[in-house]
Order: sequence, then C-alpha cells, then structure tokens
Amino acid sequence: MALIATEDLVKDYHLGSRRIHALRKVSVSIEPGEFVAVMGPSGSGKSTFMNLLGCLDTPTAGQYRLDGVDVSRMSRDRLARVRNEKIGFVFQTFNLLPRTSALENVELPLLYSAVPAPGRQVRARAKLAAVGLSEREHHHPAQLSGGQQQRVAIARALINDPVLILADEPTGALDSHTSIELMALFQDLNRAGITLVLVTHEADIARYAGRILVFRDGRLVRDEPVRDRLIARDLLATLPRGEEQEEEETAAEVSSP
Repeated sequence: MALIATEDLVKDYHLGSRRIHALRKVSVSIEPGEFVAVMGPSGSGKSTFMNLLGCLDTPTAGQYRLDGVDVSRMSRDRLARVRNEKIGFVFQTFNLLPRTSALENVELPLLYSAVPAPGRQVRARAKLAAVGLSEREHHHPAQLSGGQQQRVAIARALINDPVLILADEPTGALDSHTSIELMALFQDLNRAGITLVLVTHEADIARYAGRILVFRDGRLVRDEPVRDRLIARDLLATLPRGEEQEEEETAAEVSSP
C-alpha cells in the first residue's frame, strides 16, 4: 500500500475576484521507504503540494490518502493530530526556539503527546545521538552552527517516529560542504526505512534522492527516477573536512576524559 496517494488533487485560491489555480489535478503515489525530491520554479505549485502532503491545508477537490487514511476533508483538529503523530517537518530556517536548549527543542513535539518529562528526555537524547549531537544537548541555537541547528531540527522531526519526513529547502541556508553532510544524514535515515519528501531548487541536491517530481503551472509535468544518483558519504570521503566537522572533533576531544 502506498504511503502517499493523491488522486486529481486540486487547490484553488481566491485573490479578490480572481481564482488562482495553484494545483491542477495532481495524481501521484509514493511508496514507504522512498526518497523523493520535488522541484519546480516559483509559482509552480510545489509548495502548495507540500502543504497538502503535510496536512497544513486541505484540497479544493480530489483525494489525499496518507498511510491508508483519507485526510482530504478532515477538520483542523484532526489534521493537527495527524501531523503530530505521522509527519516530521524540516525547514530552511530551522525554526528552533532561541532561548531553549537543543534537548528541549527536540522534546517540544512530545509536549502535545502527554509524554512524561523523564520519557521526553530519554527519547530526545536518543534522537540527538542519531544525528550526531549528543555533545551539544545543552547548547542553545546561537551556540550551534547552521548545520548543527538543522540536525537539531531533524532530531525534532524524528521524535515521534513519523511515517514521513517533509523537508522544505533544508540546505538553503547552508554552505555546500554542510549541505552534503546533511544529505548524507538524510540518505542514512532513508536507508533505515524512513520515507522522505524534499523540496529543493537545486538540481544537485535533488540527485541525492531516488526519484524526482517536477511541477510547472500547478501541474506535475515530470515523474522519473534519478539517473546517476549521488551518494553523499562517498562524496564526503573525497572532500577536505568541513569547518563544522573539525569544530565537532575538537569539542569531542576537549570533553573526553
């Protein structure tokens, strides 16, 4: 059974007396364990498509089934529950609380799940360890590099063990080396069975996925497997160390007995 299945998905917006056709009868199926990149120019409909996949909005017409459940006509409260239980979000701007530690930022979604505080901390520490940030759990966002902040955001997205990770331009604020490190992490998560859908403007970033969807004028115009897929860890092995990696290794040496 497909994890994501849309059929003739339509989204219209009204701007005064004008009707804007943001999405026009999009039908797509994404299986569990896929890594899909979504591309297209500004105004192509890709952001609208991601908002619908993330249950942040509802379609004007058509159907969207997530993990076998039709979410197309759900109420806002039910959609919020679906988001919290089934979807993890990663954004370009990280969206971390500035006066809160990395550990507390990762814990945040669990506050809406009635998980006791000790259980929240155990789970948050495990997710920070999964993204290589065990030594940074008490750091605030301002004390972390951009790549580290994004990894905190990924740990937060993973905290409820979602069936789907949606990443919107996650490398947009990162340098090229840190972007490759981030894609290595995404590929690791995908190999572990996590389904990822990533929006990007960058063709080279899309090549780390296994499949590309291209939107134009609200329509899905191309759906194809990635040819010559890039393997981020293989590429990292050929590059000089990034500044972030050197900083992390120095910090680990300082903190070790």
